[in-house]
Amino acid sequence: MQTHIAILRGINVGGKRKILIADLRNMLSELGFSNVNTYAQSGNVVFEYKSHKNSELATKITNQIHDKYGFDVPVIVITTAEFAEDFRSNPFVEKAEIGQLHLTFLSEEPTDEKLTGINLLAHPPDEFRIIGKGVYLKCVNKYHQTKLSNNFFEKKLGVFATTRNWETVTKLVEMTKG
Repeated sequence: MQTHIAILRGINVGGKRKILIADLRNMLSELGFSNVNTYAQSGNVVFEYKSHKNSELATKITNQIHDKYGFDVPVIVITTAEFAEDFRSNPFVEKAEIGQLHLTFLSEEPTDEKLTGINLLAHPPDEFRIIGKGVYLKCVNKYHQTKLSNNFFEKKLGVFATTRNWETVTKLVEMTKG
C-alpha cells in the first residue's frame, strides 16, 4: 500500500458542486482506497492504495464523482513522497508570512516552451516560481486578489491546476506522518 493525497478542485465552493465530505470518504472507500481521511471541506484527501500511477487514480476518482453526482471535478493525485518534496522546495518560505504562501498543483509538468513564456511574465507585488509540477506563490495581498490564479496558470501552461494555501499544505504533510 502506498499513501496518496488527492486534491479536488472547486467542490463545496459558493454552494456549487456540493459533495458531503462524509460521502466523499465513503465513495473513496468503495473504490478500494483505505485509511481515507479528509481535511477541510474543499477536497483534500489522504488515503492508501496499492501502487498505481497518480493519473490513473485521479481519473478513477473523477469518473466516480461524475457517475455519482453528474458533474466534473478535476482531481490531482500525488504520492506523499512527492508532496513532501513539494513542501520542502518552497523558495518563499523564508521570505514571507505563512498567510502569503500558496502552492498551485499542476496536473503535469509544463513544457520547456510554456515555461520560457510564462517565466517572462511578472505580476508585482506577487511572485511565483515553477518547480516541477508545483507553482509556488507569494501573494502580498489576498489570494483572491492576485492575477496568479488557477485560470492564469492553466491558460499559460496548458495544464489543469488547483491551489492550496500553505496552512493546508502543512496540514496535509502532518496528516501523512501519522
